[in-house]
Amino acid sequence: MLKVGVLGAGHLGKIHLRLLNQSEKYILVGFYDPDEINAQKVCKEFGYTYFANINTLIEEVDVVDIVTPTLSHFDCAKKAIEKGKHVFIEKPITNTIEEAETLIALAEKHKVKGQIGHVERFNPAFLSVKHKVDNPMFIETHRLAEFNPRGTDVPVVLDLMIHDIDVILSVVPSKVKNINASGVSVISNSPDIANARIEFENGCVANLTASRISLKNMRKSRFFQKDAYISVDFLEKKVEVVKMKDAPEQPGDFDMILQNAEGEKKQIYFENPEIAPNNAILDELETFADAIANNKTPVVSLADGTEALRVALAIISSFENNN
Repeated sequence: MLKVGVLGAGHLGKIHLRLLNQSEKYILVGFYDPDEINAQKVCKEFGYTYFANINTLIEEVDVVDIVTPTLSHFDCAKKAIEKGKHVFIEKPITNTIEEAETLIALAEKHKVKGQIGHVERFNPAFLSVKHKVDNPMFIETHRLAEFNPRGTDVPVVLDLMIHDIDVILSVVPSKVKNINASGVSVISNSPDIANARIEFENGCVANLTASRISLKNMRKSRFFQKDAYISVDFLEKKVEVVKMKDAPEQPGDFDMILQNAEGEKKQIYFENPEIAPNNAILDELETFADAIANNKTPVVSLADGTEALRVALAIISSFENNN
C-alpha cells in the first residue's frame, strides 16, 4: 500500500480524503490545508491527521494528492516532485502551459509519475462505450450547470468545458488544426457561457458548449462516425449506441432499413452496452496506484493534462480575439 497525503481540505479535498481512507491501495497519512480553522474542523469531524507544515507531510508519504486551488497546483507539485514523490493533481494541471511543461520535465528528472484528475475518463457511461468510439468525424458536447459561486474565479472553460476537451482529445487520433470560440460574462468577471469549435487535422470537428448559469444540469456528448452514432450522458450515466450495417437480402418484418440516394440499403440496429457502476474518483485514484506499482503510464498523464490545458487556453484566447 502506498502512503498518501492530501493537500487541500475543501469540498473536493474532503471527498478525496474519505475515499483514500477507504481504499485498499493507499494508507492515508494525513492532510495539509493553509486554512487552520477549516483544517481543525475537518480533523475534529473526521479524525484525519492534520499536518501544520506542508513539507513535513510531503516527507512522510509516497504520493501527494493535490486538491488545492489551480493557482497553487504548480508550487505544490514542484515541491512534491523534487522530493521524489508521485503526484495526483486535480484538473486543470496548472495555471499556465509553461508550468505544466516544467512539471513534466521535473517528473522525468526525478523518475516519478503524475496523473491529472480528469474524472470523466472514469465515468461508467463513457467507459462502457469508449472502445466503440472509432475515428469520430463530428462531436457535440453540452455541459450545463446551475450557478454555483464556487469555481467562478476561473472562466467556464477551465471550470467545466475542460472535462469535455480532455475526453475529446482521448478519442480523436489527430492534432488540433484550428479553434474558434466565443464566450459571454453574465454574472462573473470571466465568461459564464462559452461555445467552441475545434477542427482537427484529420477533418474531425468538435462543437462544445458550456454554461454555469443554466436552469438545469446537463452533461452530454454525441459522437458521429462512419455507420454509427454514440451518445453519452455523463450525468445520468446512460448511453445510446445506434449502428448501421449492410441490409440483408431478405429483411425481417421488424428490421429498420434506410436507403440512400445511390440505392444502397442499410439496416439500423441498437446496442445496449452494460454500464458497470463505479465510484469514478476512487477509480482514478486507484488506477494511479496501479500505474505506480506496475510502472505503467497513468490513464490521464501529465502530458494529457497539459494538452487539455493547451486547448482550453487557446479557446480563452479565441474569446479575446473575437471580442
